[in-house]
This record gives sequence, C-alpha cells and structure tokens, in this order.
Amino acid sequence: MNPSQASTAIDFKAVADRLLPAGSSYDSCLACGLCSSGCPASGLEGMDPRRFIRMAMLGLDAELTSTPWIWTCTQCKRCAQVCPMNIDVSVLVGYARSQWPDERKPSGIVRSCKAQMLSDSTSAMGVSPEDFVEIVEETAEELRRSDDRFAHIAVPIDRKGAFFFINQNSREPAAEPEEMRPLWKVLDHVGADWTYGSSGWAAENFCMFAGDDAAWKAMVEKRVEAVDALGCKVWINTECGHSFYTLWKGVERFGLKPNFDYASLVTYYAQWIREGKLPVNADWNTRGIKFTLQDPCQLVRKSIGDEAADDLRFVAKTLVGEANFVDMQPCRSANYCCGGGGGFLQAGMKELRHAYGKRKFDQIAATEAAYVLTPCHNCHSQMEDLAHHYGGTYRVVHFWTLICLSLGILGPDERKYLGPDLQDVGLPQ
Repeated sequence: MNPSQASTAIDFKAVADRLLPAGSSYDSCLACGLCSSGCPASGLEGMDPRRFIRMAMLGLDAELTSTPWIWTCTQCKRCAQVCPMNIDVSVLVGYARSQWPDERKPSGIVRSCKAQMLSDSTSAMGVSPEDFVEIVEETAEELRRSDDRFAHIAVPIDRKGAFFFINQNSREPAAEPEEMRPLWKVLDHVGADWTYGSSGWAAENFCMFAGDDAAWKAMVEKRVEAVDALGCKVWINTECGHSFYTLWKGVERFGLKPNFDYASLVTYYAQWIREGKLPVNADWNTRGIKFTLQDPCQLVRKSIGDEAADDLRFVAKTLVGEANFVDMQPCRSANYCCGGGGGFLQAGMKELRHAYGKRKFDQIAATEAAYVLTPCHNCHSQMEDLAHHYGGTYRVVHFWTLICLSLGILGPDERKYLGPDLQDVGLPQ
C-alpha cells in the first residue's frame, strides 16, 4: 500500500469545520490528550488522534491524506466520547479515507464493498439472492428432519406484510449455515412475525469503511427498498454491530425516507425475556462458568447508547447468572474497541491489528472469564484471533447460542463456539 498516491488537493481544516457537529470547534481543542489516551490506535504508524487534529489545524493536508494510520483507526468514536470539547476525529478519518483511490486502499475492504455491489443481496461475501434462498431452504429442511421439535418451523422469505424484516450476516449462509438455526429457533419460540428478504438481506456494509459514500448510499437504498417492498414495520439487525450503524446513519446522511423503524435484536431479546416469551435462566450453569461481555462500538457508543449496554447486561446476567458475570472495565459507552471494526479486520494489517487489540485482550484476561459474549461478528472474529495470537484460553460466543442452550433446544451441531465444558449440556443422555 503506497499512500503517496492519495489526493491532497483539499483544505483539511475547512472540511473539518464543515463536518463538525453544531456547537463544536477544532480550534477549541485543549490538546489535553484524553482522545489519545483512550485510543488503542495511538502510536500505530506514528500517529494518534491528538496529533491528527493538530496537524489538521496546521494545514498539513498532504500528511493527513496519505498516512496509513487512517486504516488502523476503527472510527469507534471513543475519542469523541471522552473529549471535553466534543471533537470527533472519526469524521476526519472517514473523509481522509475517501481521498484515497481504490487501488491504494486496503484491498480487503474495497473487495468486500465491490462484492456487495454484485447483486441485490448486498452481501460482502458475494452470496447471491438465489444462493441465499437455496441455502436457507436446505438448512431449514435439515433442521426439520433432524429434530422433531422443529418439524413445523417456518423460515419465511419475501413474505409480504410480516412485522419484522430480519437481516443476516453473510458469514452464516456462506460458511456456517448451521449458525442460522439458533436464531430461527428463538424467533419461532417467541412467535415472531418475521421474514427474510431475498433482496437486501445481508448484514454488513464495508462501503462506508472504504470511504465510498456513493456505494454506501446505494447499499442503504437497496435495503430500504427491500424492506419497504415487503411492507415490514421493523427492520431488525441481528447479532452484527456495524450493519445497524450504517443503516440508520446512512438514512440520516443521505436524506432517505424509509417507511419502517429500525431496531437491534438485542433490544428484542431483552423485551421478550421481560415479557416471559423467552423463559431463559442460568439453571444450566451448574459449574459456575464465568462470562464477560464486549459492547460493540457501532451498536452502543455510536448508535443506541447505554440503553443497549444495559439490555446486553440484563440478557447476559439472566442467561449465565449474575454471580457468573464479570464486566470488563471500562465498559458500556466507555468500552475500548476491540480492533475488529472500521474495516480493520479486512484490511490485511494483521500485525497492527494485533497491537491495537492488546488492550482488549488484557481487559478480557483481567476478568478471568471463560467466555466472551458479543452481538457483533467483527468483534467475535477479532477477539478469537486475539486469543490465538496472545495465548488466551477464552472463547467467544453468540447470544443466540446461549439462549437456545438455556431453553434446552441447542442442537449438537450448533455448538461450534462452545468449549468441551458445554458440548453436552442440555443434550439427551
């Protein structure tokens, strides 16, 4: 990656002032360093958020639009969260990314964005609408045949008038279709009125991370059109972090007018438990296995806020037992990004990504938890990789896995992310 080809014909300070939220000013930066002290990317590529801001104020445009540091920043907004003057470095990073020609950007991010443009699926792994429908139908039929309790289960696609439009991260249909089954079981258990769409079903949007506004807008428009075409009332983002942010922020940024509301599946997990529709408990955790929780930046800090963080903890503690839950510190909206977001996981900068993630690994290790719960695929993959790289013994697991485990309906082939200690729990003896 040769950053010297990036465009420098911009006035970075003027752009910065235009992108700022109302009432903020980069000139008001106190140079206090809170942004840098709370940023896991500080020091990578010789850059940090405070230095980035000061360089913008000094007019060092060429340096700011050529530094590869912008691809190590995950745009997690922790800098803005701690800044006493409400300065947000991530919006400048996004703009700087947009100035790089595609051939000089990290190829993995660009490739994922281009894959989304290939079909109406909007899948970053290139799963076509036809393939998605076939995979879902085959996986659902295998579930019906293998477990009499779910011989009746419906997995609707393109059902007009359904209340919920459910998205799905492409990783499941492309690589691990059995991981879709626990989600379906949860929806079946609560009697949800839902559907997939053959169009716009995918739960990822790397075009935003690529700094390609036109492609980001096209992806959001396609998804809005797909939900509106079916007349669904609520678009539910499943256990994926950035997909939620890219949709609502894209709607706002590009002035779109959807005819539906958007929500996180986490919100509904908590609601269904409180309503008694999901009668989960921690009775299965007889060994006192310890769990911790990763707050996805895109869902918590950048979108819903601590309301989502509180729902996450309510669900987690109900599932594993309050005495078996150990929070990371800091947490909720102040939580450190793990380093999987912002396209970093796809950027091919593995050594830098591991260095960024060391703070998260240390956080997890300090809890001494055996498992990390997180409703985000990028967080999931990054924290697994950190465990392998730094010699951690923890595992990372989806919420839907533990929900089905607690309900006694988790199948033997739906335990990929569980360790030997939980492989047999809840199975017929």
